[in-house]
Amino acid sequence: MEDKYNPQESTATASVPVEVDSSEQASKGFVSKLKSIFGSSTQQALWGAAFLMFTSAIGPGFLTQTTTFTEQYRNSFGVVILAVTIISIFAQLNIWQIITASRLRAQDVANKVLPGLGHVLAFFVSFGGLAFCLAHNAASALSMNMLFGLDYRIGSLVIGVIGIVVFAYKSIGVVVDRFCEVTGIIMLVTLVYLGIASHAPLDLVVSSTFTPEEIPIFSIVTLVGGTVGGFICFSGGHRLVDAGVVGQKNLKKVGRFAALAIVLTTLVRICLFLAALSTVVAGYPIERENPAASVFTFIMGPVGSILFAILIFSEALNSLVGAAYTSVSFMKTLSKTVAKRERASIIGFIALSTILFEFIGQPAKVMVLSGTLNALILPLALGAMLIAAHRKDIVGDYKHSKLMTIMGWIVVAISACTAIISFADIPSLWMN
Repeated sequence: MEDKYNPQESTATASVPVEVDSSEQASKGFVSKLKSIFGSSTQQALWGAAFLMFTSAIGPGFLTQTTTFTEQYRNSFGVVILAVTIISIFAQLNIWQIITASRLRAQDVANKVLPGLGHVLAFFVSFGGLAFCLAHNAASALSMNMLFGLDYRIGSLVIGVIGIVVFAYKSIGVVVDRFCEVTGIIMLVTLVYLGIASHAPLDLVVSSTFTPEEIPIFSIVTLVGGTVGGFICFSGGHRLVDAGVVGQKNLKKVGRFAALAIVLTTLVRICLFLAALSTVVAGYPIERENPAASVFTFIMGPVGSILFAILIFSEALNSLVGAAYTSVSFMKTLSKTVAKRERASIIGFIALSTILFEFIGQPAKVMVLSGTLNALILPLALGAMLIAAHRKDIVGDYKHSKLMTIMGWIVVAISACTAIISFADIPSLWMN
């Protein structure tokens, strides 16, 4: 993989004197100044990884899931936001730290824990990534329908083609980083404004969050799957492995940027929930095919629907890029051909998801269902990471926090139980 963050720099020509003219020196000086402004390659990789995780977690599926469940559970949905946030904190911090300490991708860590387990994990994450790609195809289809009145299947084709063009560019890592940062900032500003402008009943929200009338297990599982499960919990960590930002010397920096990604994700979750709750409480009709669009229209008026369509399209493309990139990083373990032909494999992955959506359709249901399916991956993946954290042959002399270990296993137990319980609800979700 071609990546500007490759930590192994060639020294073959170090002893050869090279004459450099003044213009070249000036150019290098300018580049150095830019690097000093925007940070080192390591810093850029950390920012890219944080935004990759953030934008992957807060994609079109999250927008649809949050609006759908807020309409169903109203202010009681606050406890779901709280539960998902707690699970996210301990899942993400554990995984980022262990991947960084081991210098290995998650599937390679799992194979060291138990031979063959990494292959199983790679298969499920890749399958879950395909479900996510389908969801992002669905989201783009909705946005294209809103903007131009295009049929859903035509809208899906559009984003599929654009995604393929993105990965036709050789420097994959650079593209992923910059794209995630730009779309992430746009989404952050938009949704924070939406939350503030909603004027939601905060006293009711706070009280219901800690003393809910009911605890909606299925929505917790779905949101965990859509914002933590599947490829999402590994997206940032794998980006850092590809960039060479690994080892104990980078643990503190990685921890800070993982925390930043979690804070941004939590902020956006809260803001969207507040906006959706205000819409539901006001009695504004929620559109079945495109629930989140109703929230934007209610709070921002006619311009809201246009802004939503633009936002969801950019986020769908961003999440498609992240899902395909991370899924293929797992598939490298399953196939040497995939490892050698990474870009071609990513392009093929996107093409497959686009073709499948042409046959499946039903965009809103696909986005909710993808989150539920991916929730099943988290207990397996996190469990393997926690075992690895205390294996010297995997992490060397690294000492993993006891508190993080305990909380991690609690997350494994909760996510496993809730995923199994809610799995029975999938047929009814699809049929309704």
